[in-house]
Amino acid sequence: MSCISRRYSRVVKTMDEITIGIISVFILMALFLTGIELAFAMALIGVAGYAYIVGPEQAMSMLANDFYDSLESYSLTVVPLFVLMGQIAFNAGIAKRLYDSAHKFLGHIPGGLAMATVAGATIFKAICGSIVATSATFASVAVPEMDRYNYSKKLSTGVVATVGTLGVLIPPSVTLILLGLITQQSIGKLFLAGIIPGLMIAFFFAFVIFGWARINPKIGPKSEKYSWPVRVKTLPDVMWPILIFFVIIGGLMYGFFTPTEAGSIGTFAVLVLCVLKGDIKFNGIRQSIKEALRTACMVLVIVAASTVLGHFIAVTNIPNAVAEWVVTLPLHRHIIMIVIFLIYLVGGSFIDDLAFMILATPIFYPAIVNMGYDPIWACIMISLTVCVGSVIPPVAMCVFVVKNITKVPMSIIYKGVYPFLISLILCVALLFVFPQLTLYLPSVLMK
Repeated sequence: MSCISRRYSRVVKTMDEITIGIISVFILMALFLTGIELAFAMALIGVAGYAYIVGPEQAMSMLANDFYDSLESYSLTVVPLFVLMGQIAFNAGIAKRLYDSAHKFLGHIPGGLAMATVAGATIFKAICGSIVATSATFASVAVPEMDRYNYSKKLSTGVVATVGTLGVLIPPSVTLILLGLITQQSIGKLFLAGIIPGLMIAFFFAFVIFGWARINPKIGPKSEKYSWPVRVKTLPDVMWPILIFFVIIGGLMYGFFTPTEAGSIGTFAVLVLCVLKGDIKFNGIRQSIKEALRTACMVLVIVAASTVLGHFIAVTNIPNAVAEWVVTLPLHRHIIMIVIFLIYLVGGSFIDDLAFMILATPIFYPAIVNMGYDPIWACIMISLTVCVGSVIPPVAMCVFVVKNITKVPMSIIYKGVYPFLISLILCVALLFVFPQLTLYLPSVLMK
């Protein structure tokens, strides 16, 4: 009898902890909506919940240990290095030269300037891991040029808003770095896994632009056609970023250096290149360091706070409960995965997509792995939901950035985004049906 009583008490305690965890998650989402800093909200809920379940002293000890352990971790040094590399490239005007080169090669075909935006952004992503920086850069560089050739505002702003999503998949990606830290997966493998999906999305974007311009030539008029000598003259501006990208990825692939060392080498290479070419002065370097520090500190504190929140969620037993519940559902595992992706999209529609990813991944990731899905594939699919969420209303960060720079109404930008959204959804479907598109490079190059 006493054994039954103890078992009943244990079940009730577990249910109470799960209930507390669910209530805390809803409170956290409400805090996100108030505009409070993400890290502060996560740390507050994590400490308060842990104190309620385990005890106040243990919660304070957990807070101190988690922040110390997170911020002194060598693996986290990869974040400021890759962010600094992107900021140096941004302030040195590399994006503008990449766009100019793509313009000279593609501008003479229907929708060519918009396709040049996609091509320039794809190469720029090889040395810049920020979604927002990419959209902001090409909103300043590409939209005025497309305006000069009377491009439709729908096409010009729509393509600029969506090319930022390439930064989620094409390395070096801050989103993939965070996912690697949260799920304890190899950042090098995640970088390799993101290359093919990222290039697929870029190809789909170009195909949408070409088809759209062929159906309605007025939406993307042709520009002048440049001679081959003029085109070839711009190639060095394209080759240097590509070379740096292959050095980073090749070094990771063959184990010559760790992700942190890759970030150091990439940053140093970009800095030396920009200084030798006279593209950046001392003030530009200082501004790059300042912006990189601000962004990196924000990301690092979010990682530390998410660790605190993760420990609270762990003691509530929610991840195990969700994993057990999902596995026992009378549905095919593909249907369950689709439901999980929809939860990511809906959650990211009301709060920042990156914040919801950090919140939801510790809960759903164990369930995804328990269903037999590959962890690397799961991380890429989660990052794709961030891609989609960054351009769909109501919280669409890339759209907000383009609107603030171009002063084009949100309704027009969204009309331009929707055709490209189809490309993102098609990519999700293809990776879902053919997971080897994601897993091929890591399996072949990092055995």
